[in-house]
Amino acid sequence: MRVLESEQPVGLTELATASGIPKSTASRLVSALERRGLIEQDGQRGRLRPGPAILRVAQRSMLERNVVELARPSLDVLAEASGETINLAVPASHGVEHVAQVQSRHFLGTGQWLGRAVDYHCTAVGKVFMAFGRGPIPSPPLVRHTPDTITDPRRLRAELEIVRGQGFATAVDELEPGLAAMATPVRGARGEVVAALSITGPTLRMTPARILELQPILIDEARALSRRLGHSEEGDQAA
Repeated sequence: MRVLESEQPVGLTELATASGIPKSTASRLVSALERRGLIEQDGQRGRLRPGPAILRVAQRSMLERNVVELARPSLDVLAEASGETINLAVPASHGVEHVAQVQSRHFLGTGQWLGRAVDYHCTAVGKVFMAFGRGPIPSPPLVRHTPDTITDPRRLRAELEIVRGQGFATAVDELEPGLAAMATPVRGARGEVVAALSITGPTLRMTPARILELQPILIDEARALSRRLGHSEEGDQAA
């Protein structure tokens, strides 16, 4: 904690004094933390600063907060245009995480997604992340959630090629029967896919015709959010 809170690298003696433990014990603890990338030495002076593992977590936390804050106008536009559940999702090692949501205005909706992680291969947001290299492509056997879940790796790879080409993914009856979702990528300043916007609803309303109608609106809002994150239209076209 002292290393994280300090504006300058901290010396081992200072850490031992602050924690009230012998310097030899502090040295062993520091070595263990350093091996795990939690802290690192600052040059040749031996003073300590946060390591790459801590910095990755901090950077991701700041990125997610920034994306969520900037996504609010797009979430509201999509909610008004579709009437369905709108989500902003980010990739994670254990599945796709939903970090912002606007509920459907219908009594028959799709429930609460915030705080829930879902598999990559059977969701529209997951397919977006897999297609653009931000999500792991699972090894067989793939979990079959419904009779329509894609479990053939060759078929999944072929679908991801289509997603890459059109910048848009769908998942109908693949996670749950009667559930349809559509998603498109959100890009950061360097052009990398950092999140996905999605529209989710029951298949009785999210018909193929309705999905086709909403597709350009969803893509436009994802591009608008990407621009707010610093991405250029030229980067969209080149990616």
